[in-house]
Amino acid sequence: MDIGVLLPTGTAQWAKDDDPRELIALGRTAEHLGFTSLFVNDSLISPRVEALTMLAALAPTTETATLGTGALLPFLRRPIQAAQSLASIDLLSGGRLALAVGAGYPGRFGRPFYDLSEVPWPRRFARLDETVELWRALWRGADSFRGEFHHFTDIPPSLRPSRPGGPPIWLGGATPTALTRTGRLYDGWLPYPPDPADYTTGLHDIHQAATAAGRTPGDITPALFVTVRIDDDPESARAALADYARAAYGMPLPELERIQAVVAGTAEQVTDRLNRYVTAGARHLVTRLAALDLPSQRRQMERTAALIPHLHAPPTRPQGPTCATAAPNRRSSRTMGLCWK
Repeated sequence: MDIGVLLPTGTAQWAKDDDPRELIALGRTAEHLGFTSLFVNDSLISPRVEALTMLAALAPTTETATLGTGALLPFLRRPIQAAQSLASIDLLSGGRLALAVGAGYPGRFGRPFYDLSEVPWPRRFARLDETVELWRALWRGADSFRGEFHHFTDIPPSLRPSRPGGPPIWLGGATPTALTRTGRLYDGWLPYPPDPADYTTGLHDIHQAATAAGRTPGDITPALFVTVRIDDDPESARAALADYARAAYGMPLPELERIQAVVAGTAEQVTDRLNRYVTAGARHLVTRLAALDLPSQRRQMERTAALIPHLHAPPTRPQGPTCATAAPNRRSSRTMGLCWK
């Protein structure tokens, strides 16, 4: 099991007098507390420290934690320059970079990104897959590339990442097509389904797609993005989570609960709920802490770290459901990826 934490790079998670430079210390604290990964979000529609800038700052100041994106939106950046930035972070961190990527979600959580970046909305999933293909080609030393969206000849030598072939790339999203693409093309999966049963169903479909593509299903990291709030009083925990939902998304908590994995309650209640996802097949939990200032983020980080010894993977990964048992869970497969497809 890997347990990671999303650093609060967005100003919605800061109090008026918070110093954003404390994010570096917060990352070091998380590593010392036992979190095995530090993740950051990517956005243009809410003010935040830019994702790759944050990871570059963390690379020399941390030692062992995986540095990840949840999720990076490649269309916001020129692809060759992005490949160089990512290779640089991987080198400076000693090969600790992991990338979850996405193409955006219809509506206000996705479409405005494309308007701001002046990239066409149609064919966005194909563009994402091709960009990842281009990155991998550059990291292998390719001097040309020709695809549907990107055409390059006489590419000068590119910076090589620490690991041959580059860092692992995960896909965020859980529509049926996203599951198939994960199985065929990606190194991991980072969704946030509200129901653990949907996680099992999705992972089963990914494994089927991987096998059909001649890949080894076990080589695909099954991760989970989940928002967490721990308090001694369950009602206080839920109230804090509701405040977070309004601040981060501008929506009431019941609406957020329908589309994302969110867990609030006592330490015992949160442990139980997270272990349901572990039983469903998740092996890398990326926890987002529902707190609205940096001191509260630190306290929630400490409380969440105390759960790490109690999150256990079963001896063997559970078998995915059959097609007959999977069908009832298709209800929510269209809503698992609010921002990542």
